[in-house]
Amino acid sequence: MALAQAAYGVEKVVGNGPEFIQQDVSNYNKTGDGSEMMKALVWQGKQKVEVVEVPKPKILEDQDVILKVTGTTVCGSDLHLLHGVVMQMNKGDILGHEFCGIVDEVGPAVTKVKKGKRYVASFQIACGDCFYCKQKLSSQCEKTNSNTQTKAMYGARTAALFGYSHLTGGFAGGQAEYVRVPLADVNLLEIPDDVPDEKALFLSDVLPTAYNAVKDTAVYPGDQVAIFGAGPIGQMAGIYAVGEGASKVIFIDTEPRLSFIQTRWPEKHRDKLVLVDFKTLSFGVTNKETVVSKLKELCDGRGPDVAIECAAGEYAKGWMHWIEMQLGAETDTSEILNEMIEGVRNYGRAGITGVYVGYTNHLNIGSLMQRGIRLIGNGQAPVHKYWVELLEMIQKGELDPLQMISHRCRMEDMDKVYMKFDHKEDGMQKVFVETKWSFPRAEGSPELTTY
Repeated sequence: MALAQAAYGVEKVVGNGPEFIQQDVSNYNKTGDGSEMMKALVWQGKQKVEVVEVPKPKILEDQDVILKVTGTTVCGSDLHLLHGVVMQMNKGDILGHEFCGIVDEVGPAVTKVKKGKRYVASFQIACGDCFYCKQKLSSQCEKTNSNTQTKAMYGARTAALFGYSHLTGGFAGGQAEYVRVPLADVNLLEIPDDVPDEKALFLSDVLPTAYNAVKDTAVYPGDQVAIFGAGPIGQMAGIYAVGEGASKVIFIDTEPRLSFIQTRWPEKHRDKLVLVDFKTLSFGVTNKETVVSKLKELCDGRGPDVAIECAAGEYAKGWMHWIEMQLGAETDTSEILNEMIEGVRNYGRAGITGVYVGYTNHLNIGSLMQRGIRLIGNGQAPVHKYWVELLEMIQKGELDPLQMISHRCRMEDMDKVYMKFDHKEDGMQKVFVETKWSFPRAEGSPELTTY
């Protein structure tokens, strides 16, 4: 991590690669409208975020719009920023990659997006015209992120992201009352009148990410599926897996998330649900029941057909990985990956959707090769590939995002919400964060909680 931060220092001196759109506008202190202020949640260092007054953004490029935010949220991947495990963060960076709202200003080259209409934003910023964007693989856009360290670390560019460090372009996020949206005709989807913000908001990330995890890893009728991580993405991946015909869905997590899944799981699929609390099992002691042995027991002695990782790699279980991460010898633990590799049946499939940012040690490559396990990096989900389909599913009543919302909170309380979410307090699963521009609460969504 220290080496990566040093590389960032060099990059700030020598600059990014060629820029297709303006990079590193992670707050509006220099580029905003100083005559009008707004509330925004900013990163102030490891384990510290703060709601502050900052200048309102303004149009910088012809294809920009300014969105008046009516709904935002906190994602589990935001906690990686809070914990300081994602490099290239600066104090004052505005966070948030999931948001929806009303268009307030429109750049002169914007042709499709209309002022006064409601839209949800993709968490990634796509150009719409490169090799990957033409295939709707928008998370791999070749043009919007000019950060040279990303290419050096991963071997190729990936798309810019809102509110997620200078490693992903340095774009101010949507945990704010206003946000600048570059290339708006590509990265905004209009919200129909019959879909409230409490449902549309999650088309920005959670719904496509969970859908991509299931589609990309491949779940077939009759498959038994193990999902590591029962947060919102894991929860919705389970719903989608059942939709693909899964005969059994096993969630591996602990309380309070397992109880939340239990209470929100569709009654008609109750017989397919199995909950496994990993804290009641042994880790690394072979003569006691482990996650791997439990999966074998639950799935015909062979293990599930599919495992999907929805937890992320920064949370070490054992002392060895914890020490290595503290020393900077690895950025991510391989413990869950090994449980998936060893736990699935021979020729099973294991998909990685939780965020892994760098390198890991002790991966059981022998089991992977010898047993023919398909280990699949699902990537950041290509939102543009799925969001129209998912919106139609919401409109038809086939998909209900409200099942994962546990709280409704205020923008003013977002710093406290981060800490509650991080500590898994108050049974917090997924929050809808309202601003002063938000509409009245939609029927069936939670009442407002203040902190």
